[in-house]
Amino acid sequence: MGNRRRLLILQMLGKHGSLSVGSIAERLHLSFAATSRHLRVLAAADLIESEQESTTVNYALTKQRSSLLDTVLKNI
Repeated sequence: MGNRRRLLILQMLGKHGSLSVGSIAERLHLSFAATSRHLRVLAAADLIESEQESTTVNYALTKQRSSLLDTVLKNI
């Protein structure tokens, strides 16, 4: 999890709760494809979960990881 952008994504999700791929990409100044790749890695590590709302996919920290990540990310 040493990738800086992935840590920023986790931090954003901790702060905002749930964000779409487009919103994350815009905030990090990344392409949609690059953001999606980072999100797939985080999901594979069971750190985030997705929810489909119509045509938009929103991502959030997994409930089991949320409190642990909050503590860790606040100390970075």
